[in-house]
Amino acid sequence: MARTASDKPLDVPVQVRFTAKGIPLAVRYDGRIWAVAAEPVRWFTRADWWNTNKRAPVGCGDLVSIEHWQLQVRLTSTSALRTFELRRDPLSEQWLLAAITDAGAAAA
Repeated sequence: MARTASDKPLDVPVQVRFTAKGIPLAVRYDGRIWAVAAEPVRWFTRADWWNTNKRAPVGCGDLVSIEHWQLQVRLTSTSALRTFELRRDPLSEQWLLAAITDAGAAAA
């Protein structure tokens, strides 16, 4: 299942297991556990707050920073790598699987 940048995001809820330092270890997706097999990459983007109706009281926290992780994952130590892109919207505890890319498709 290869994904291109023009495809609509998946936005599938997933469960993520983290280390004590907040680094992803594994993702539960589609009833399976995908182990992180390489150093994860983290970044933040900004929500287009001007296009939403979200309101919050003063001092409630960051309402615009969307957290992202790019993870190289696999089911077993011998299975092919896949790339999962996860995101979490501000003030949400739910992680969403935004994209999946097969390692072979990314290298092509």
